[in-house]
Amino acid sequence: MRALTRDRRAFTAAALTTATAVLLGAAGLAAAGGSGPARAAGGAVVLDEGELDFTPRLVDGKLELKIDDRSSGTTAVREPSDVVLHAVQSSLQSTLDPVANVLGMTTTDTSWQLNGWEAENIFAPEPGWNGSEAGGDTEVTLSGYDGPGDFGMATYTPEMDNVDAPAIPYLGSVASVQRTFTLPGDEERLLPIWQFTAEGVYRLTFTVTGGGSTDTETLAVVVGDDVDPNDVLPGDGSTPTPSTSPPSSTSSSTSPSTSPTPTAPSAHVIDNGHLDLAARPVDGSLQFQLKEGTALDYDWYQPDEVVLHVKPAARRKITEGYEFLGPVGGPVWWLPIQQLDGLIWPGWSTDQFRSSEIDGRVAFRLDTLQGPGALHIFGEDALGKVIMQADSSDGLPDSFDLSVPTHRHTVWTFAAEGVYRTTFTVSATLADGTKVSDTETIAWVVGDDVDPSTVKPGEGDEPTATPTAGPSGSASETTTATASPSVSASGSASPSGPTAAPGSNSSGTSGGSSTGGNGTSTSGGLASTGAQVTVIAGVAVVALLVGGGAVFFVRRRRTAQ
Repeated sequence: MRALTRDRRAFTAAALTTATAVLLGAAGLAAAGGSGPARAAGGAVVLDEGELDFTPRLVDGKLELKIDDRSSGTTAVREPSDVVLHAVQSSLQSTLDPVANVLGMTTTDTSWQLNGWEAENIFAPEPGWNGSEAGGDTEVTLSGYDGPGDFGMATYTPEMDNVDAPAIPYLGSVASVQRTFTLPGDEERLLPIWQFTAEGVYRLTFTVTGGGSTDTETLAVVVGDDVDPNDVLPGDGSTPTPSTSPPSSTSSSTSPSTSPTPTAPSAHVIDNGHLDLAARPVDGSLQFQLKEGTALDYDWYQPDEVVLHVKPAARRKITEGYEFLGPVGGPVWWLPIQQLDGLIWPGWSTDQFRSSEIDGRVAFRLDTLQGPGALHIFGEDALGKVIMQADSSDGLPDSFDLSVPTHRHTVWTFAAEGVYRTTFTVSATLADGTKVSDTETIAWVVGDDVDPSTVKPGEGDEPTATPTAGPSGSASETTTATASPSVSASGSASPSGPTAAPGSNSSGTSGGSSTGGNGTSTSGGLASTGAQVTVIAGVAVVALLVGGGAVFFVRRRRTAQ
């Protein structure tokens, strides 16, 4: 079995078998149009999730390359030159070493991948190749290419990794990689990994040849979120495709809008990078503040000065073992326990206090939630059991506590897009017996339905979803704070022991155990970062086995086979 490594620690690919998604089956063909994906620039159809096949098809005795789009439940047949394919930001994954080798991409640790090993967990396009309608074998050639990085297609599955089989290359833009492959006439769905090394707009020109007939089509692909795919012309970008959408009606008189133009509040929007929700000593008391940045480069903010933006790249599929978040396959906006580039990484901190300044532990209590859906905050223990810190679906308040000094991270999940407001009370007992606390509200914007720059920080008047109890029999437990007299305890104290992170990241920043002062390490299902990080390799393997809802990032092997 070929092992993939992260920072010289090996993780077998068998632990990632559940992350592969091969969706087979065929659907009847329907005429393009109807209530499918919206048209964008030049009348293009943007495809950003769901199944589609590139199908060389005999039409009136001639071979034509079509796209069979099944993203909306029925099959719509489209011209590749009418489509903009969007490799969404959440398709950014660690580059598998065997794939990198055969595609000549050995200089990149991460890449945007469609049909990669994360396909089961993300909402992204799933492009395949169907050779069964060409009347025989088809030669597929990458006859033209333009883009900001390299592109290639190859097959490499966990099953292949288990038996040390080499990756199978099909096409690539690198000079050393072949540009032609044969699509068998009996192949109903070839599902290679489509790999891109940089964000931006690509133009891929495919030529299909079979039975003495040839067709050439150019596909526009937008990779990442630097470019809005709705602004990109399809095909080669030179001639806009006439839009099939009916022209909008124009009235001779324009009625004034009934909705007032929002005035952007003076908020600091944070949409990427590390931040701490921290208990901080101020003027002999305790204040709840936000720290944005790293240990050496940071700024402090009051919670009512910021808006935290959970970008669309956080959208994931709910997987088995996380049914308490909703039905398997449904969407959730997931901030993992370990850092992902492009997303905020909120943690918890008591490390501004010295252990001698606090009698006991610092309690964090989620008092109320306003928002369109449920919020869950949790970690996992060494065996992968979910340790729930807060679950708004079964009522609030929920509490947990941390020792001093500690720096930890948890998973945050939001059930729907929109504006949320979380009100936390942070409390402790000072060494002289004085009880101190601070209650603050943080504004969050989840997804891209709302512009975060228009959202008022702190308290607001958005509606709140009605709490609903989670599924019965959920294999999780909720921790409650017990150390601070100002917070009532209704359950057991936070469990101790190492915590497994449900995923890992492209930059190698990971959770562990971080303490200071007396060196005591506590868990409560929270992962930690800091100068004194301890990572237990066995726990990390367990995390890969149980972290179905997380993002599996696997470092490429740098050692020779």
